Amino acid sequence: MANRRLAPASEQPESFAFTQENAEWAKHQIAKYPEGRQASAVIPLLWKAQEQNGGWLPQKAIEAVAAELGMPKIRVLEVATFYTMFALEPVGRFWIQLCGTVPCDSCGARELKGMLEKRLGPPGHVSADGNFSWLEVECLGACCNAPMVQINQDYYEDLTPESLSQLMDDLAAGRPVKIGSQTGRTSSEPQGGANTLTDETLFDGSRVGAWRKRFEQAKEGEGAEATTPPAKTGEAESATQQAATAPRPAKPDAGRPVERTASDAPAQRAADGEEPVKPEDRADAAERGQSIAKHGSARPGDADALDSPAKRVAEGEPAAGEESRQELPGRDIPPPPPEATGASEAVEEKLDSAPEKK
Repeated sequence: MANRRLAPASEQPESFAFTQENAEWAKHQIAKYPEGRQASAVIPLLWKAQEQNGGWLPQKAIEAVAAELGMPKIRVLEVATFYTMFALEPVGRFWIQLCGTVPCDSCGARELKGMLEKRLGPPGHVSADGNFSWLEVECLGACCNAPMVQINQDYYEDLTPESLSQLMDDLAAGRPVKIGSQTGRTSSEPQGGANTLTDETLFDGSRVGAWRKRFEQAKEGEGAEATTPPAKTGEAESATQQAATAPRPAKPDAGRPVERTASDAPAQRAADGEEPVKPEDRADAAERGQSIAKHGSARPGDADALDSPAKRVAEGEPAAGEESRQELPGRDIPPPPPEATGASEAVEEKLDSAPEKK
């Protein structure tokens, strides 16, 4: 890349000042920004100073812009040395900026660079006739039409060493040149011309017209008895042909409710005049054995299917847990005091003598 340093003192002018016309232009640019934000106009003013000085920025121009905007000189110098759009050394009448980033490098920028070095010398060197100087820069944003160069303020794309050399000859001789692609490419279309959206019916309105015609025919036929079905065109015709060549299997039951048998619940059986509980269900409920609620055979530890607390009470047996249930004193007996040594026997005697609560 370029050496971003100021030109030697021998090439620096002694002073710089905007012309009256450029000074008015600078004031108009500064007025675009709110009070306290005048520094935002630094790039436009540097660009105008470079243009006035013959295409490059001397140190005095950088200092004049800093004074105009009330900025420290070092801050304006930082901007000028950062952007390659600002030339810090004298340039030729035609300043060639060669893009050397990856897309251009992959498409032949190295060959262009070799041609420029052979014809003009190293970067930053002005040709003997004062017409040309060149510089390798970062991406210029025309990657689709690589390789390319910027000469002064114009882009020249799709270059080869031969076409760039011819372009330079024409510029030096004052002959008219073609800006943009040198191979006839339009904008950023693919090489060899456009290969998408080539069907004219996509953009000439014919497809829209075909749909409109169908709507008009349908409107004319409103209220009148149709004699022949309208001809199918476009998507409708394509769907008809596809159905004829590859028919789909019919599904007559699709979307219809599935027929199911009536519920076999006790309420439904009673409504039909039958016994609510089936005899076989009653027999199964009366049979004692292992649980049949689980799938497969009974597992070890499964409880008796009918060995429930309700069933035990119905058969006169104590419910589960009643054998070990502790008897509590009645409500009319005050709670015993904290148990102390020898007091447990007295509490037991009092509980035994208390009347049984019914």
